[in-house]
Amino acid sequence: MTVIEMSDATPPEASGGQVAVSLRRAHSRIGLQAESWSGQLHTGVDLGTATCVLTVVDDTGEAVWVDTNATAALRDGVVVDFTAAVAAVRTLKRDAEAALGVELEHAATAYPPCVGEADSRACRFVLESAGFDQIAMLDEVSAANRTLGIRDGAVVDVGGGSTGVGVFSGGELRALDDRAGGGYHLDLIVAGAMGISVPEAERLKHESPETVTTVLRPGIERVAESIRDLTTGWEALDVHLAGGALMLPGMDSTLAARLGRSVHAYPHALLITPLGIARSAP
Repeated sequence: MTVIEMSDATPPEASGGQVAVSLRRAHSRIGLQAESWSGQLHTGVDLGTATCVLTVVDDTGEAVWVDTNATAALRDGVVVDFTAAVAAVRTLKRDAEAALGVELEHAATAYPPCVGEADSRACRFVLESAGFDQIAMLDEVSAANRTLGIRDGAVVDVGGGSTGVGVFSGGELRALDDRAGGGYHLDLIVAGAMGISVPEAERLKHESPETVTTVLRPGIERVAESIRDLTTGWEALDVHLAGGALMLPGMDSTLAARLGRSVHAYPHALLITPLGIARSAP
């Protein structure tokens, strides 16, 4: 088994329109394989806090297959249930191979910024145990920027358990850090304020976001302050949002007002990091 550590180099800059088209195409590939593709296939596995996402792209970087598996095997980027994580990835791998008619031998995965070496290795061990051979590793913010292609800006990946922020200048990663606080913490706020279960809060947040916007204000402000703290000295840069935790109407304008800077949101932001991971795969 071979491990490849990916560089922090930014891919060629893409326009917001190009990114949106790729994300919409990736969303259309959930559970539905492409009829054809160009060149070889590359597999990415995003071991998320709430959902594991397997994405397969071709040599052009476009998605040909996307699938998800709900799992609570990770918490704040740390594998807390190794067996469940392996089972989820193995199932996703098997289903993708059946749909595409090919064997997927190599893959990439990502870990939150500033996760320790031992915990990042655990993510690799999950993929190895699920049947992958050559495995590439990179941090989640750099993976997100493989999709966004930001040369000058702050890329913010708000996941289930944490908010990762990477500062890119001249196409190079200049600063990288994260803070606790993500989608799971927002769910806890809604659950506590409305007296409902956390799963019900998650459902309500996505199905009826207008009913929880006011309740979520403290959590959104916490995310905004994390972004502010982690981009000190880079306040002139625009902010670009990735991750599923803030896929709520108006969150970009709410953060922009709080931060006093431009904030960009993208459709199907949950797929930004998974798509970038697959584009980083061998």
